[in-house]
Amino acid sequence: MNEHFRPVALEHASRLINHGPTVLVTSAAGGRRNVMAAAWSMPVEFTPPRIAVVIDKNTWTRELVMASGAFGLCIPGAGLADLTYAVGSASGRDDDKFMRHGIVATVGAVLGVPLIEAGCAAWLECRLIREPHAEEAYDTCFAEVVAAAADERIFAQGHWSVREDNQPLHTIHHLGGGNFARAGSVIRAKSP
Repeated sequence: MNEHFRPVALEHASRLINHGPTVLVTSAAGGRRNVMAAAWSMPVEFTPPRIAVVIDKNTWTRELVMASGAFGLCIPGAGLADLTYAVGSASGRDDDKFMRHGIVATVGAVLGVPLIEAGCAAWLECRLIREPHAEEAYDTCFAEVVAAAADERIFAQGHWSVREDNQPLHTIHHLGGGNFARAGSVIRAKSP
């Protein structure tokens, strides 16, 4: 065994592979809206594009998503690390986190979900894929992406462009306890 390796508590094991971007999950139903941070999201299908995101069954966001059948996934840039941590650390059940934090939202053209552009690298407008058993048993939600947009300064023509001059838009990756890693330099592999 390598002398530098130490056991990791199983409660923290998922952090070892959780390097996907942290996302802001936006939702609205019945005249109320909310935004929360989620560290666990991923693509699961290419065509049509489908994603999975973990939204705890006991959260206000989950209630709004179940009521509306839709949500937004906004990908905050490094410039929004403090805001991302703040919206992920408190419930929006008692007040509007958009108002509390001065977040300006646009309304998604397809599903009408709140979407955040200022300080975000991109957003996806998502229609919930209903599956009653999974909805009762698990925190994971599956959805079809029906619209998406990205800030062309960091994502254009289907590719990320992580550069020195667009650092505030670099994706952030939650490492636990309010610590984030920022996407850094790009390493290009040689063709085989």
